[in-house]
Amino acid sequence: MAKFLTELLGCTLPRKGASPMFESKSHSRVGLKSSTKQKTTIFSTLANEKSLSDCKKEQQWKPSMYSSITPVCFPSPLIEKPIGKESMPQTPPFSAMFDSSGYNRNLYQSAEDSCGGLYYHDNNLLSGSLEALIQHLVPNVDYYPDRTYIFTFLLSSRLFMHPYELMAKVCHLCVEHQRLSDPDSDKNQMRKIAPKILQLLTEWTETFPYDFRDERMMRNLKDLAHRIASGEEQTYRKNVQQMMQCLIRKLAALSQYEEVLAKISSTSTDRLTVLKTKPQSIQRDIITVCNDPYTLAQQLTHIELERLNYIGPEEFVQAFVQKGPLDNDKSCYSERKKTRNLEAYVEWFNRLSYLVATEICMPVKKKHRARVIEYFIDVARECFNIGNFNSLMAIISGMNMSPVSRLKKTWAKVKTAKFDILEHQMDPSSNFYNYRTALRGAAQRSLTAHSSREKIVIPFFSLLIKDIYFLNEGCANRLPNGHVNFEKFWELAKQVSEFMTWKQVECPFERDRKILQYLITVPVFSEDALYLASYESEGPENHIEKDRWKSLRSSLLGRV
Repeated sequence: MAKFLTELLGCTLPRKGASPMFESKSHSRVGLKSSTKQKTTIFSTLANEKSLSDCKKEQQWKPSMYSSITPVCFPSPLIEKPIGKESMPQTPPFSAMFDSSGYNRNLYQSAEDSCGGLYYHDNNLLSGSLEALIQHLVPNVDYYPDRTYIFTFLLSSRLFMHPYELMAKVCHLCVEHQRLSDPDSDKNQMRKIAPKILQLLTEWTETFPYDFRDERMMRNLKDLAHRIASGEEQTYRKNVQQMMQCLIRKLAALSQYEEVLAKISSTSTDRLTVLKTKPQSIQRDIITVCNDPYTLAQQLTHIELERLNYIGPEEFVQAFVQKGPLDNDKSCYSERKKTRNLEAYVEWFNRLSYLVATEICMPVKKKHRARVIEYFIDVARECFNIGNFNSLMAIISGMNMSPVSRLKKTWAKVKTAKFDILEHQMDPSSNFYNYRTALRGAAQRSLTAHSSREKIVIPFFSLLIKDIYFLNEGCANRLPNGHVNFEKFWELAKQVSEFMTWKQVECPFERDRKILQYLITVPVFSEDALYLASYESEGPENHIEKDRWKSLRSSLLGRV
C-alpha cells in the first residue's frame, strides 16, 4: 500500500515526448502533478486547494449493476425532542449534510466553550477527547446526533481505533446507559430510545457497510439488534430485519464484484502475445467495435460510475493509516488490505490509458493511426461535456505517453486544435486550476440538474486522493492537549461526502454489452510492447532509440 501511495502521489502528468509516469507492470501511470430496480451488470457477459483556515469549514442501498451475476426528509439537524417509531430521524442525501463552510453550523446548541470533554467555538465542535466523542455519538432519550457528526466521526474514528472496537463501546453504552439489559426498565423509555439506537445502526450499516465484513462487527450488531427486536413493538423487529437484509445484500454484491475483478485480472493477456498467435488483419480495434465516439464516451461513463459505486468512504482514510503508527496511535489496518476497491478504480484508469495508447500504436498505416487519435480526441471531448473527468484524463494520459507522442508523422496528419483545448482544461499547472474550475462548474450543474445526465460528476480520481492525502498529512490528528482535532475531520468528511453524492448517480445512457466487454477485457500492450509498436510504425530517430528497438525486437519477437 505504501508503494501504491508513493507512486500515486509522486507522479506527474505526461506531456508529449515525456516518458510514461511510473512502472506498474502492464498498467498505465496515474497522472498527477508532483507537488430496488435490478440492473444488468456490465460483467454479466463475462462470467463464463485549501488552507489550514479552511479546515473550519446515504448511501441508501441500490442494487448494483453487479448484483445480477448469477453466482450469487430529514426534519432537523438535531433531534431535540423524544422521538418514537412515528418520527424516526431520516437519512438525508449527502448533498444536504454539509453547508458551504464545511459542516452544519446548527449542530450544537451549547454556548459554552467546553462541555463534557468537548471544546466548541461559536457553537462549532473543534476538538474533544476520544471518549467524549464516542459518548456524543450515542443517542439518549432526549438527544440524537446530527448526521453530519455521525458520518464525520465514523469516518475519522478509524484513525484511532478499529471499527469493531468502536462498535463494542457503542453497544456497551447503549445497553448499560439506556438500561436495555434490564427487563423491568421503563417501557415508555424503551419506546423513546429504541428507534434512535436502531437509526444509528442503520446509518452505520448504510454508509459504512464494509465495516461489517468483520465478524466481530457483525456479532455486536446482531446482539444489539436482537435486544431492540426482543421488545413488544413489532415495528422494531421489522426494521431490524430490513436493516440486516439490506446489509447482507450489500456485502454479497461486493463479494461478487470483487470476484469478477479478480477473474478479469487473472485472465488478462498482453496484446503482443495475441498478435503473435492471431494475424493483425483479423484483430478487432476500437473503431470497429464502436465507430461513434459519443457512444464510447457514454459506455466509459457506465464503467466509471459502476466502479465508483463500490468504493467505500472509509477507504480514503484507510489508504493512509496502513503505513504505520500515526500520531502515536497504532495503525488500525495493517493486518488486512481494506482499500481494494479504491485501488481497483485507479487500475481502471491505468488500463484505459494503456488501451488508448495501444489502439493508436497498433495500426500499420499512419493515416489509420491519425484517425484513431482524432477518434479519441472526440471521445475525450464528449467525456468533458458529460462531466466524466476521470476518463478524460486517462485518455489524455494515454495520448501523451512517449510511444504515442513520438509519432511525429502521424501527429502531422491530425487536427490538434480540439486536443489542445482539452489539454488546457486539464493542465496541471497552478495545482490543476483549470480542471478544478471545470469540476466546480460540473458540481454546480449537478445540484441544479433537470436530467440524470446533468447530475454526472466523475472527478479525476487520483487528484481527489492526493487532495485528501495532503489534508490528512497537513493537519495533526491530535492537538497538544491530547484532544482529537475534529476541525480537521469536518473538512475531511466534507470532501468525502461530496464524493459520496457523485458516486450514487444513476447512469442515464443505454448500455452496450459488446462495447463494454471490449473495453474491460481486450488485451493491451505492455510498456515495452508499446515502444516496439511505435518504433515499427515510425523508425528510431537516434542511437538510443535504435539500441532500444533492437533490444525489444530481440526480447519480444526473438528477432535480431
